[in-house]
This record gives sequence, structure tokens and C-alpha cells, in this order.
Amino acid sequence: MASDQHKPTRWVIKIGSALLTNNGAGLDLALMQAWVDQMVLLQQRGIEVVVVSSGAVAEGIQRLGWTQRPSSVHALQAAAAVGQMGLVQAWESCFKRHGRITAQVLLTHDDLSDRLRYLNARSTLTTLLELDVVPVINENDTVVTDEIRFGDNDTLAALVANLVVADHLVILTDQDGLYERDPRQDPGAPMIREACASDPHIAEVAGDSGSGLGRGGMITKVRAARLAARSGAITHICTGRTPTVLAQLADGESPGTTLLPDTTVYNARKQWLAGHLQMRGRLVLDDGAVERLRSSGSSLLPVGVVAVHGRFSRGEMVACEDQQGQRVACGLVNYSHDEVERIKRHRSADIDAVLGYHYEEELIHRDNLVVFG
Repeated sequence: MASDQHKPTRWVIKIGSALLTNNGAGLDLALMQAWVDQMVLLQQRGIEVVVVSSGAVAEGIQRLGWTQRPSSVHALQAAAAVGQMGLVQAWESCFKRHGRITAQVLLTHDDLSDRLRYLNARSTLTTLLELDVVPVINENDTVVTDEIRFGDNDTLAALVANLVVADHLVILTDQDGLYERDPRQDPGAPMIREACASDPHIAEVAGDSGSGLGRGGMITKVRAARLAARSGAITHICTGRTPTVLAQLADGESPGTTLLPDTTVYNARKQWLAGHLQMRGRLVLDDGAVERLRSSGSSLLPVGVVAVHGRFSRGEMVACEDQQGQRVACGLVNYSHDEVERIKRHRSADIDAVLGYHYEEELIHRDNLVVFG
């Protein structure tokens, strides 16, 4: 059971369509390469990078030779299908210059609201990061409907930050940051350099006051910062047109607006896991497993489980108790109740032999586990 002490820093970097496509004129390959050059430098400094990329629809419209954005949902989805080809090729080409491997990941809201899909998506992304592969994520515009659309990739990026438990969410935009007043109408408006993501004033100046007036498209970014804060991520909103913006952030500089969570990563995660999901079963742990969970922030392995109670599926919330019935933790389990019954008291290396397959080495990964007391 490894400790979380040496967990690498993890960034989710979201880049908007206006930047990527040079305001609809086609993919800005030079700017994309500049961002990738900086991302590789981040990786060399031990920072794991996940890219959330807009631009598929805009690139598709340009490739199809359309002069304006269509209103038909199916036409937009067709444009996304065409544009996604060019978008992925461009990212792959930019990273390939550094010998880096990329992976395309398309998500819908259902993928992150369903517990089983959530676990599958998280496992895939963390495996890619462990393999030193850069995930390039976009909403699956080709198949989504209004009911499951994220609505904007700022929201998608925040949910991805929750999914991978990112330390930082970087939203690159065509504006310098969040201002007290709309800088297009008041060039002297001061920029908000740092604030708490939950501060009502931030939402108000971003345009969430009920007036219906936006402040330069910032409201979705502030809402994203609030979402990202629930897993403890710091959000940076800054211009992507600054050549060294990512390097500046890595050096601790704040070229735009920084929105901070108002709680620690642990407490935010605890609130989300323990407060929003019902317990579907109970695992009784031996004394050694209880001690390791409490003292070193470890994942729960099957060898530490002595009994299984209740019926639950992979991805559901279960309680972990000591042999006196005291609850010591809860978390999202990687195996169903009957699978746990078969692998309990076994080493992780034996899971494949017992079940004939395995999802994860951990019964509950430490990132999906909340320890009490």
C-alpha cells in the first residue's frame, strides 16, 4: 500500500475554441505548438498534464467550407465529427515533435454522473498518465443530446479536474482574466488577481447576478472554478495568447485570475464522497488494514477485508468498518459484492487467478476513499 506522499502534481488545461481556431479561421497550429512546447516542459518538471480541447465544431465548419454556424443539431454534430479528425491530428502532430504519445478521450455527462462509468473513465485516464501519455479530452459532440450535454467545455474541464483529482485547472481564454467591470466597456477596470471560487462577488462580476448580462463570457469559467474547487483544485483563468503563460504558472506567477478552493483537497473530497452517495454495503477490515488506512492514507487492498455485507456493484459506495463495527472509511469500490467475497484475504497479485480478470489492484483507490477519525 503506497502512500500519497509522492503523488505528482496534476494539471487539467482547457483551451477554448476562439483561441484554437483563431476566431473561426481554422486551427492555429503555431499557437497550439507553443502550448504543447510548454506542456512538455511541465511534464519534464514532474507535472502530469490532461488537455481539454474545444474546437471540433469550429474546425469542422471550416473544413466543410460553411460560411456560418448551422442551427441544426445534426449539422453541428456532423461538423463535430469532421472537425474532431483535424483537431486530434493537430494535437498528435504537436506532441509527436517531442516524442510524446497522445490519446483521444470523448466524454458525455452520463460518463461522469454514472458511478460505474465514472470509475471506468477515471481508471483509463490515470492509466494513461501512468504511461506518460497525454489525454486530449473533448465532449462527444457527435452523439450528445441536449439532456446530456455539458453545455460548454469549461464545465467539462472542471468535471475532469474532479475526476482525476487535479491540483490545478487552467482555463486558457482570449481574455487576460476576470475584471471587476467589463474591460471592453471600461478599459480602466481592475483585474481580480486572486479570490475564493465560492465568493458571491466573483459570480456577480462574472454576470451571475440574474441580470442576464455576461462579463466577457466569464460566467461559465467562474462556475467551472466552483466545480473544480469541490475536489480542491485551484483554478487559473488567463490568456492563452501569452507565449509563456503555462511556464509562468509553473513558476508560481499569476498572469491572470486565480480562484482558490475554500477547503483542503481532503475535506472537499470527503464532502463530495460522503455527502452525495448512499452506502450500498459494508466491508469489515482487519486491524492491519485499519491502521494503514488511518496512518498512511493508503488504498484498501482485498487482503485486508475479512467480511462482506450487502449487495453492491462496481462503482457504488461502501462503508469500511473495523471488527468492532466502528466505521473507519467509505469509498467507491472497484469490484461487486460477489467479486469481493471471492478475493477477500487475497493479495492483489492473486486477483487475476481468482477471478480470471482484474479491474484494479486496489479494492478502493485512495483517491476514492475517505477515512474518518
